[in-house]
Amino acid sequence: MGLIKKVEYIQLEKFKDEGLYRYSPLSSNETVLYELPGHSIDDGLFCHRFQTDQLLALRGSMVLVFIQNRHNHYVLLTENVPLLVTIPPGIPHAVMNPISQPCLYLNAIIRHSTPHVKDYQPIQKLFPFDMAQVEQLLNEFHYNKLQKIEA
Repeated sequence: MGLIKKVEYIQLEKFKDEGLYRYSPLSSNETVLYELPGHSIDDGLFCHRFQTDQLLALRGSMVLVFIQNRHNHYVLLTENVPLLVTIPPGIPHAVMNPISQPCLYLNAIIRHSTPHVKDYQPIQKLFPFDMAQVEQLLNEFHYNKLQKIEA
């Protein structure tokens, strides 16, 4: 079984347990909890050579940007939709939080080898992020959220 070559999305299932909701555990070698301040954007892209990142928004929202097949892709991660995004080695990626509230997110890291110093040095973006596409993602999410409340 080889390494995953593309970004994957996994909708996590909630299990009701004595009034609490819990999610199935993530396998990883290291788990890191980050707080992404509001109105923040990574300066560059990260492209890990020897690790797979597994990202999950725990509180708030953020947008993951990654380059795959020479195209920028934008994915909204939010506490309301438990979506785990798996980023394999070799995929340049960045996170941004275009709203004012901070986002707390988890990175369950799978190590494939000893970490390399360049894994944590951002590379320069070739072109600016498409903020219109980011805004469209946020608007679609808020529209869908309003539709559920009104129903």
